[in-house]
Amino acid sequence: MARRLTAIGFDADDTLWHNEQFFRMTQARFAELLADHADPDHLDERLLAAERRNLGHYGYGIKGFMLSMIETAIEVTEARVPASVIGEIIAAGQEMLRHPIELLPHAREAVEAASDAGFRVVLITKGDLLDQERKLAQSGLGELFDGVEIVSEKTPDIYARIFSRHGSGPEQAMMVGNSMKSDVLPAIAAGGWGVHVPHDLAWELEHADPPGDRTRFRELAHLGELPALLQQFL
Repeated sequence: MARRLTAIGFDADDTLWHNEQFFRMTQARFAELLADHADPDHLDERLLAAERRNLGHYGYGIKGFMLSMIETAIEVTEARVPASVIGEIIAAGQEMLRHPIELLPHAREAVEAASDAGFRVVLITKGDLLDQERKLAQSGLGELFDGVEIVSEKTPDIYARIFSRHGSGPEQAMMVGNSMKSDVLPAIAAGGWGVHVPHDLAWELEHADPPGDRTRFRELAHLGELPALLQQFL
């Protein structure tokens, strides 16, 4: 009997390892640096607006975040931000780029379970190429993946191409991730399955409502529940 699924895709940031918490810490430091020029809530709004309009220029990741912080600092200070503050923003971003990877609970067990069950296992992540490669290398999970795809955006077409290249097409593939917008909805739109594993911290620009049709949608409390789910698709 043919398998219902042949390929399992895993998101990386805040699915397999911590990520958003470092952005929050840096953003709190950013607010401290500009406390004399803007209250934290207003600053957060201005920074989010900058990130939203800059996605098409810089893509996702720490470097784009740094540039958006610098742009926001220039805006809220009416171009009077001291060079020392710009220097501290850059230093904070560089610290983020050096931060050790911390796996989330059950991450290794979940990827191993998918691999041991005979699925083709693919890491599908978006963001800065060098930083994502660094995090994967530090995670110790690299040898478990049959393929690694670092993309600029996650769309139904991207998922269709990836799962056709690494499996038997999106109809026999499952994507596992913490983002409803990037990991779940476009994978389902491509014809696959989407598994949402919520994280306590979520970037506002990744928010989306669950799918109306839940036929190919599942939600897990944590990755420790994934091996049992995969058994249903053998």
